[in-house]
Amino acid sequence: MYFVVKVTSGQEKIAANMLQNKMTKEQLPIYSIVVVEGMRGYLIVEAEDEIAVRSFITKERNIRGILPKPLTDEEMDKLLEVKSYSQEVHPGDTVEFTSGPFKGYKAKVLRLDNVKNDMTVELMDVVVPIPITTKINTARIIQKAQKS
Repeated sequence: MYFVVKVTSGQEKIAANMLQNKMTKEQLPIYSIVVVEGMRGYLIVEAEDEIAVRSFITKERNIRGILPKPLTDEEMDKLLEVKSYSQEVHPGDTVEFTSGPFKGYKAKVLRLDNVKNDMTVELMDVVVPIPITTKINTARIIQKAQKS
């Protein structure tokens, strides 16, 4: 069964590491601890029953409690589903940032590093164009490069 544990927001990974260490020391029927990206303030603990989870998380720092209803297998599958937003970015393409400090800015792609999933871009509409390296998924293509 999967149980949602409330933790201090922003401390999910720290709480998960702490619980992981405790899990290796104690012989409780706890099977796994999951930090779901985008679920701030919550962890998911796979365990035999709610009593095991409650005794596992008692008196731990950054732990705020447990939600009363366990997750179903379907809900857990939906949370862990990998969402792929693949887009073919090429040098010369014009992109617009959809997140991060440059949100709303347009830029021209100079280079790509597919291994690291990075792109080097040059911001448009700025006084001094400076090359910036950022993740490909922080921007969307608004205009493809002209093929000659």
